[in-house]
Order: sequence, then structure tokens, then C-alpha cells
Amino acid sequence: MNAQETDGLPYRGSGAPRPQGPYEERSWPDGPRWRSFGGGPVQPRPPDDDEADRRLGPADAPRTPPADEVRLVNAAILLRRPLLITGRPGVGKSALAFRVARELQLGRVLQWPVTSRTTLASGLFEYDVIGRAQAGQAWYLAQQRTDGAHQTEAGELATDIGEFVQLGPLGTALLPHRIPRVLLVDEIDKCDVDLPHDLLSLFEDGLYAVPPLVRVSKKQPEVTVHTADPGGTARITDGIVRARAFPIVIMTSNGEQEFPEAFLRRCLRLDMPDPDAEGLGELLSAHFSDRLGDMHGKLIQDFTSRSERTDGLAADMLLNAAHLATSGAYTYEDGDDAEWQAVLRAIWHSLKADGTGIGD
Repeated sequence: MNAQETDGLPYRGSGAPRPQGPYEERSWPDGPRWRSFGGGPVQPRPPDDDEADRRLGPADAPRTPPADEVRLVNAAILLRRPLLITGRPGVGKSALAFRVARELQLGRVLQWPVTSRTTLASGLFEYDVIGRAQAGQAWYLAQQRTDGAHQTEAGELATDIGEFVQLGPLGTALLPHRIPRVLLVDEIDKCDVDLPHDLLSLFEDGLYAVPPLVRVSKKQPEVTVHTADPGGTARITDGIVRARAFPIVIMTSNGEQEFPEAFLRRCLRLDMPDPDAEGLGELLSAHFSDRLGDMHGKLIQDFTSRSERTDGLAADMLLNAAHLATSGAYTYEDGDDAEWQAVLRAIWHSLKADGTGIGD
């Protein structure tokens, strides 16, 4: 799929930011009627993030995107559906979220790393009920010592429930943003078996309730809470959060768990293969430009050869070797590279837990 074929689609896969107008005037492709959400009030522009440059290299580094990647990302955007990416560790699954956010200028990527202890509630919000109780008690004791001076104003500030509600990355992604945020759900296959089921209605309805705010909604219909963005806040009305533009949800999986059919039916699926020699070359060029010189091709050849003998290596292992090769600490010359080869054997190790598959 070339650039001309993707002119009418939001994502091209180059990774470089596409020209956009002011955030408040930007348009977004319409989704299906049954995937439209009407939440409000609309949130301000999300913060920018330089994380993509750290992970991907400079935005102007050339890249030839796989056709499947471009096709599935655009389908996920247009259909308002989560994208489930499978593949071996280290092939660049999570990098796709940063590539999409940078190219489409969608602001900071919201990251939700998943473990066996992760719950839906922890991704949506946390309520520090103990902290609020302690703040109220401290205020009460202070009032006893000051005979109630400034009681009303200080009391409201000390016990404001919004100060003790923190939205998680999932909860922040579902806020009514004008254009969607990118949410990276990393290693969802490590989750408890209940989490995919819990996500079903959330992905369908695009809304959730914050029970502590619902309980006080009659007396305090609007509450300002903290979000997952550094220093960020959001106003919530009647304790309900409803999406406006459904987020671009990118979920990664190493294939450690099978998911329920109902969950898979609501996702688009992309299987990400190991990068070929061209992809590895683009990866090195993005991070090291021309600093590798003549080592560029030989490093890729050695990496590919050893990867075949060890049943697969992660691409970031190639970056590690390239950094050492350009550090000046090792020589990389024919006939005088015994120490260098020993280093490669150490850092290009098998990914299997039992250590099998190691080759010379």
C-alpha cells in the first residue's frame, strides 16, 4: 500500500507527524452510527509527549510500513474498535501506539500495563477513601484548636471529594476528548481471566460511573478530579464519564492466554511478524543515523544469523549491540574481535526461559 492509496485515510504508517490545523479546528473521520458517543463537557487539548522520539527515534527517519499495519490501524480508527496486536516479545508491538499518536498528533500516549492483579476498576479510577477520612479528621482537629475560624472555606477544601479521585489511564482515555486519545494496554494476555469479560460492556457503551461521585451528585453535581496526565484534571458531571471520540485502543499480547470469543469479536487483530532485514535497517537508521558506517550491514547480517540459531531474538537486542559498537569500547574488525564476539554472545541470548536454543 503506497502513500497515494492512503491519502484518504488518517494513518499512513510513516511515523512522521502529518500537517494539522489548530487542535480546536481539527476534524476526525466519522464512525458508524452505532459507535457514536456524545459525552461532554469537551476536554482541553491533551499534553504533548516526547516519549515517541525516545522510543522510535527522530520523526523524520524514513520508514516503510507493512501494509497490514496501515490497513488494520485505519480500520480500527474508522470502526472505533480496539486493535489487538499479537507477536513475539520485542517485535515492536507497543511502539505502534507511539507511532500512531505521533503521526496523527494525538498527544501523550496513555499507558496501562497489565499484570495478573490488574482489575477494570484500577484502570478506570482510584478513590483514596482513607486519605479523605484523614484529611477530614485533621481539619476537624484544627477547628477545635482555632475555635472554628474559617470553618466553612477550609472544611470544603480539606474534604473536597475530587481531590481524592484519580482517574487511571483507561478512565482518562474515555473522557470526552474532542479527538481520540491513544491508549496502550500492554501485555493484556497477562491479565486475570475476568478482565476481558469486564472490558466488553465498557468498549460497547463508552461510559462508566465513578460511584463515590454518584453518591454525592445531588449536592455536588460537578466535581473536578485528577487524571492520568501529569498535573491533569477533568470535570465530571453526576459521577458519569461518557466518551465523545472513542479512544484508539492498542492492546498487545505475547500469546500467553486465549481470549473469549465475545472479546475477540469486538477487536480487530494484527499479527506482527519479526522485522526483516529492511525493517532492522530502518530501526538502526532511526536511532543511529549513519554513525554505524560499514558496521550497519554486517551487524544486521550477524543479528539475523544468530536469531535463526537461537529461535528468535528481540529487535531491541540489535539496538543494544549497535550502541556498544558505536561506544568506542570495543573493536569490530576481522581478525581482532574476540572480545566483541563474546559480548554479542552475552547480549544476544535465547529468549526461552530454560536457556535452550543458544548457538555460537
